[in-house]
Amino acid sequence: MAAAAAAAIKFLNLATLIFSVLLLTSASDTLNSGGNITDGETLVSAGGLFTLGFFSPSPAGVPTKRYLGIWFTASAPPEAVCWVANREAPLNSTSGVLVMDSARSLLLLDGSGQTAWSSSKTNTTAPATVAQLLESGNLVVLRDKTSGGGGSVLWQSFDHPSNTLIAGMRFGRNPRTGEERSLTSWRAPDDPAPGDCRVALDTRGLPHAVGWRGGAKLYSSGPWNGRWFSGFPEMASYPGIYSIEVAVRPDEVAFVFTALAGAPFARLLLTDEGAIQQQTWRGPAGRGWNIWDASPRDVCDAYGKCGAFGLCDAVTASTLFCGCVHGFSPASPSEWSMRETSGGCRRDVPLDCGKTNGTPTTTDGFRVVRGVKLPDTDNATVDMTATLEQCRARCLANCSCVAYAAADIRVGGDGSGCVMWVGDIVDVRYVDKGQDLYVRLAKSELSDLKHWLTRVI
Repeated sequence: MAAAAAAAIKFLNLATLIFSVLLLTSASDTLNSGGNITDGETLVSAGGLFTLGFFSPSPAGVPTKRYLGIWFTASAPPEAVCWVANREAPLNSTSGVLVMDSARSLLLLDGSGQTAWSSSKTNTTAPATVAQLLESGNLVVLRDKTSGGGGSVLWQSFDHPSNTLIAGMRFGRNPRTGEERSLTSWRAPDDPAPGDCRVALDTRGLPHAVGWRGGAKLYSSGPWNGRWFSGFPEMASYPGIYSIEVAVRPDEVAFVFTALAGAPFARLLLTDEGAIQQQTWRGPAGRGWNIWDASPRDVCDAYGKCGAFGLCDAVTASTLFCGCVHGFSPASPSEWSMRETSGGCRRDVPLDCGKTNGTPTTTDGFRVVRGVKLPDTDNATVDMTATLEQCRARCLANCSCVAYAAADIRVGGDGSGCVMWVGDIVDVRYVDKGQDLYVRLAKSELSDLKHWLTRVI
């Protein structure tokens, strides 16, 4: 009898040990209402791709701050972190705790019980909620299906990006509310606090991504042309990794990239210096991050490098890189001789455009500049329904119009849609697979009669 009892106890202890090991090795992806995770505990997405937990960005052994974040499980923080909750309120100890509270929101509490970060408040009369880390890397607060909530999303981390964009995320703007989703750099590689640099989607004219340092533009992607941003046609060469689009709806204009089946894990990372790096994960052999594209790429990516009506050529034999569009000359030759080109170019021959008895008349025409990144569209008007010929006629009829181009190149040929610029054109450079830009010039600047019209009715 005693021997049998001892054997039973031994079996129970073994079963308990096995059960405990299973609990430790199969971390949950869900935090139920009233539940919490403490420093050292994690949520792991169902397929194991992403982990949520506490981390320190500084090297081991260095007194540091603690952050709640999400990272790519195969790597390790801080290099793999793609989202940080408490960027502006780090914890000073390992006593932090993440709680799903009674107000149906996530709370990050420090050791004294003070709130360091919280998700948005939700309707306290709603059914119970749960937080779940999805295999996409998105942390969501959901109405609990078991409580009649239907599983609808109340809050998600994808709506609050940090310095990283991963597949399924989007950055852009809500035209109705003005709400913006943008990337903001870390202050330093070991400091997740918001830095000086950010990347946002400018929706004036055609959508275009702009890199900023403080209030100064660092670079622009060029306008979206239906297939890629006109300054970065190489984006079309990534079909084996992800697909890209700019979604345009009444309540959202946003850049989105979607991972393709079987592709390596990819991300867009905004560095603390303001560069956007496109990275893929190498594994299992040669584990690490591969940077396969970045912007700015060269001197011509600097915003407005050559000024108004300037044209930048990164592969020219000249060290100046800048020239002027045909029909224009440096506004200040002395400054250009000192390689100060931001003052741009001025027109050589004034345009001839006016009205006779209320009818627009002009002897102006257009010269095409081929293979370029289109200018900044902050001062442009867009009509996606117009043809290129209609665009030309409209520009000629408007004495303030200085250039036009196709807005959408998906149809092939000369493209469709119409972009017209009023005032200066800025930030033009040569690129592979660049577009055609039609610049307005006086008749005497045109060598071929087919470039101009004498009258617009």
